[in-house]
Amino acid sequence: MKAQAAQRMNRGAWLRLLLKWHWMSSAVCLVGLLLFAITGMTLNHAAQIEAKPVTESRKAELPPALRAELAAHTCSRRDGLPAPLRDWLQRELRLDVPAGASAEWSGDELYVPLPRAGGDAWLRIGLADGALEYERTDRGWIALLNDLHKGRHTGLAWTVFIDVFAAACLLFALTGLLVLKLHAVNRPVTWPLVGAGLVLPLVLAVLFVH
Repeated sequence: MKAQAAQRMNRGAWLRLLLKWHWMSSAVCLVGLLLFAITGMTLNHAAQIEAKPVTESRKAELPPALRAELAAHTCSRRDGLPAPLRDWLQRELRLDVPAGASAEWSGDELYVPLPRAGGDAWLRIGLADGALEYERTDRGWIALLNDLHKGRHTGLAWTVFIDVFAAACLLFALTGLLVLKLHAVNRPVTWPLVGAGLVLPLVLAVLFVH
């Protein structure tokens, strides 16, 4: 009797600990799970969701001093944009170009791709005449949410968030599995339901995914 009582107390202690970690991880995951569930559906039906991209274009001309700076920068074969050019773009055109932005230098042109979540942008500068052209495309909030789901052009902070969120989801799933195990004795349907959750996507993948 004492052994059974000790076993029940031990089981109860484990159950309380698992439930504590389970609800804490679920609280951390809640909003993220909703976001990823919704964007999973929007991604799955991306072809049926009509998007109306909005494009903004700007044109300008670099002052002579910046043209000389670009010429020297080109001769040194350095990557990225020179700091004076980035400062001028921020001051004159309100364009925030990261210091590490990829720059493609050719004989007569500088092209800077500026991909962003939910849209795209690029900057082109003529090295001979200093003619500048900038274009930014916004594909709407659904495209933004879809890119957040994929982690596309979202930066380091969002990448770290996805990793932390994935770890919290893993903890949520594992603690849920252990809680199921503790309750499975009195709930015979537990493991058939878990097995169905494994078998159904496997069968669909084998039969219908090519």
